[in-house]
Amino acid sequence: MAANEARQAGVAALAREIEEFMAAGGWDQPPQLFALVPTAALLDEQPELAGQLDRANPLTPVAQEALPDGDLAEALGRIAWPDLVTGCALAQEIIVLPPGSESELPDIAEADADSLRRAAANHPQRTEARLVAAVLRDGEGACVMRLRGIGTAEGTDETMDEIVESPDLAPNLVEALKATLLP
Repeated sequence: MAANEARQAGVAALAREIEEFMAAGGWDQPPQLFALVPTAALLDEQPELAGQLDRANPLTPVAQEALPDGDLAEALGRIAWPDLVTGCALAQEIIVLPPGSESELPDIAEADADSLRRAAANHPQRTEARLVAAVLRDGEGACVMRLRGIGTAEGTDETMDEIVESPDLAPNLVEALKATLLP
């Protein structure tokens, strides 16, 4: 595996790890920001974490303080990371609409963000999802999305979530996270 592919696989694995961590807490959580820190450096600073960290994983996600309420882009625009932070990730719950449903929403040019969010949340074909975007300083990025209750388990009425992975799921969010890592 080439170095570039290995880094891509590594950041994708971190995005999955963060999504699984968030999934353990259930739904209806606020956005959560994570610093991606070299595991060895974290253990040097806090050796008492040795039993809790996976030493085989070169990076460890570290949850940060809650983001302020309001505009996420504005909050991300005020973030700067110390040199020790190799990357960052954001987990947030979103509404996903089927292709072509944009015509059923208010005109973007005339609507504010809150009215668009309300219209999407009230759309009859909406799907709730949790999106995790993770990026590294070297530019690698990955996204994982859990679609809530999209199917049923075979032979039961139990709903199942669907997981989708692609670095292209949220290009604007990936770019916004990369901007927080600039010097």
